[in-house]
Amino acid sequence: MFRGLMTGALAAAVGTLAMDLVWFRRYRAGGGQERFAEWEFADDVKTWADASAPGQVGLKLERAVLREDPPDALARPTTNAMHWMTGIGWGAAYGVAARLFPRVQGAAAALGPVAWLTSYAILPVLGVYKPMWKYDRKTLGKDFSAHMVFGLVTAAAFSILSRGLPGLRDLVPGVASRRR
Repeated sequence: MFRGLMTGALAAAVGTLAMDLVWFRRYRAGGGQERFAEWEFADDVKTWADASAPGQVGLKLERAVLREDPPDALARPTTNAMHWMTGIGWGAAYGVAARLFPRVQGAAAALGPVAWLTSYAILPVLGVYKPMWKYDRKTLGKDFSAHMVFGLVTAAAFSILSRGLPGLRDLVPGVASRRR
């Protein structure tokens, strides 16, 4: 199970980066000027009002733990941490499920849509998103397609990493070749 968790987490880091490249390409096509590293690591987030949905969830968590509003200086690192932890968490869950139930890998195309749909179920309850039906089709379609990229790339990376490529044992403890 640990092997699945670690392999899934690593695969999801690749999937998250792939999804972010989709969003970045769209950002640049829309006239955005930031370089990828600036955009990826939320250089423009200076206050909590600037934080994206993952950052807003992080704000709510920090408020619950600290019992006070965290300083604006935490908005950017929280936004980054929550974004990456969300993607990696989905991959870790996928990896564990794939190890426990090998047929899960056959349903790899569902990972992105499940993550997408879950965000539209949970984030409105948290007050971070509007209910799904209040978004236009174009917005939902862009979000869905980016999550599809996340899911498919994560599942493909998991499949490749699970085969135990040379040198992988040093990168992910417990991953061994499955040659038969």
